[in-house]
Amino acid sequence: MTETLQAALTPRMRPPVPGALSASLTFGWRALLKIKHVPQQLFDVTAFPIMFTLLFTFLFGGALEGSTRAYAQFAIPGILVQTVAFITMYTGIALNTDISKGVFDRFRSLPIWRTSVLAGALIADLVRYTFAAMVVFVLGVALGFRPDGGVVGVLLALALMLVFAFSLTTIWTILGLTMRTPESVMQTSIMILFPLVFTTNIWVSESTMPGWLQAIVKVNPVTRVVIAVRELMAGSASAGDIGWALLSCAVIVAVFVPITMRLYNRKLRT
Repeated sequence: MTETLQAALTPRMRPPVPGALSASLTFGWRALLKIKHVPQQLFDVTAFPIMFTLLFTFLFGGALEGSTRAYAQFAIPGILVQTVAFITMYTGIALNTDISKGVFDRFRSLPIWRTSVLAGALIADLVRYTFAAMVVFVLGVALGFRPDGGVVGVLLALALMLVFAFSLTTIWTILGLTMRTPESVMQTSIMILFPLVFTTNIWVSESTMPGWLQAIVKVNPVTRVVIAVRELMAGSASAGDIGWALLSCAVIVAVFVPITMRLYNRKLRT
């Protein structure tokens, strides 16, 4: 008994403190593993994109472009942006869940890089966004979508969508840090996302809309990203449209990242 107690109390070398990259990757892997316990996240990156793509392509295709194949050429890039935009809200929901369940308090006590929790969530989100985009892209190709911009155009469009998704996550992170429950984060996120996503040129050209609505659609950051993604995949991208899309992302980041980090650091201290 004495020997067992002495062995348990024998001083051992403490494991090294994890670096910023190691901690971020660990939290990223944790976020991916949580999908097993929250199947809705996987459902939203597979079933919903497939449903939206099939529903709107077959519903609007004949009326707007004369055929499903022709409409897919117009709509698929927009559906890609819409899909990624909608699933960004899970960043704030996951963060709020950790806070409400007390898990975040445990993270505060660990000897790790303070921002690794957010960085890890972002890494996992990039994986989810890419997977959801590939689901829509493959389905679009099956429906007749052909990206004339080739592999380079598709990859650049995907990179632009990921940049845009990152900028949106800063908004939902603020909601995750300030709201009381994950349900309230989801409801508020949806209230913001629906008008943001549907007052765009994803489904129809803005030229068919009333003048006052065209003015709203043209300044919508989602519209600017959709235009750039559409042009990149078509092989006709202009520096101006890509610049407007990146500027929209930069403005969102410049406005919301300082607020996010201030709230996050305050949460770490309280």
